[in-house]
Amino acid sequence: MRTDVQLGGLTETEEYLVTDIQAKRLQDFLKGRRDHLELSQEDVAERLDISTRTYGSWERGRVTQWADEKLYDLAEALEMSEYQVTRLFLYAVGRAPQPDLRADRTGSQDPGVTAFLDDYGSMLNALSLPTFVIDRRWDVKMANRAYHDLFCDVRAHPTAMPSRNFLRFGLFHPDAPSIFVDHLKWQLAMLAQLSSSLERNSEDNELRSIRRDVYRHPALLDAYLTDMPTWVLGSGADLVHHEGAVRELRHPDPHVGLQGCRLVEESPRSLKRLGLMRLTLVLIDHSERFTPGTCGTHRHHAA
Repeated sequence: MRTDVQLGGLTETEEYLVTDIQAKRLQDFLKGRRDHLELSQEDVAERLDISTRTYGSWERGRVTQWADEKLYDLAEALEMSEYQVTRLFLYAVGRAPQPDLRADRTGSQDPGVTAFLDDYGSMLNALSLPTFVIDRRWDVKMANRAYHDLFCDVRAHPTAMPSRNFLRFGLFHPDAPSIFVDHLKWQLAMLAQLSSSLERNSEDNELRSIRRDVYRHPALLDAYLTDMPTWVLGSGADLVHHEGAVRELRHPDPHVGLQGCRLVEESPRSLKRLGLMRLTLVLIDHSERFTPGTCGTHRHHAA
């Protein structure tokens, strides 16, 4: 005969039932999100840097204890919104994310730092040139209106949006060649920056994930292993600091159109202390001639 033991207002049978319901909801939620992104279990496992078997057990609800950090990693791998992250926590651990942990993922809790970043964002929006702030992974942490205007016609993509990661956009988004003219030159520079970033942060999962995706594209893999090292010897490895590197881009605004472009870094010390770097796409009138190593005359255009 079955006996029901009372546990915190619920019988043992009722508690098991609630646990089973939550596990099923989590399973459906994770699979539904993965299907929406058109990812396989192997794809998600690679993003998490775990085995496919391990991720499969996560999705089947065979995890008895979820650490908050593991849930945040899962949310990033499945590109969840803040609302979806909250649902993930409710299904997995029966509560919303703790505010202090969420703050750790999105930025400093120091009110002074928060105020500085808010003011810095306001300053960026006052600039006419496309300007953005990245971290060591080239994740875009903030960008001004001119930057968003430059990419306003870009179609949705599950992993390579310019508002998320600048390297991923330039390497993988099918719309990148419509903006980055002579796309192969841009890609070589970005592959060089990926290699340089990995040298400094060899264990960073996001950078390693970008490299894995490069390896999946035969043309990019060939460029990464063969063309890029040769290019570096002649042109310099750094997408940002190679001062002679004037490339071309095409702005969607016909009044701006085809422009020369130089990436310029100008990061204040307070930004660098947060592990961030500010980049500006300096637009140069395409009708003017520039030679490597010369500065030329910059004409700033409102974007």
